Amino acid sequence: MYRVLVPVGDDTERSMAAAEAVSNLPNAAEEVEAVVVNVFEEFDVTGEGGQVNSEDVWDETNFPESVDSVVERLESAGVDVSKRREHGDVTKRILAVADEIDADGIVMGGRRRSPTGKVLFGSTTQSVMLSADCPVTVSLTE
Repeated sequence: MYRVLVPVGDDTERSMAAAEAVSNLPNAAEEVEAVVVNVFEEFDVTGEGGQVNSEDVWDETNFPESVDSVVERLESAGVDVSKRREHGDVTKRILAVADEIDADGIVMGGRRRSPTGKVLFGSTTQSVMLSADCPVTVSLTE
């Protein structure tokens, strides 16, 4: 069995590109197990109304629509799928889950960016690619 981690954010188009890439893996219906993970990013905000921490609004059962779309796509391709929701630093949680499930690979959706855009804004996809202990496949959208 080939176990793949599929990190899914709020962008359905990018997420579906990742789902399509997993569905197209050789013998996906018989040999691939996908774990879809959504990470609720940690934050701490202080303003006139007081302080709000991500822990205050975090709900481990509140998945974005993109997760359901990916799960549906993978299941329709016959892929064995489970999903989970995490809270914290996005890159760190993705890498921790990959280690925890002993992932054979990570498949992520990404978007094309200029070199300047990559330098100025950073990228979760880039961080995961540079830090993962397993192969990372990035399926790009425009």
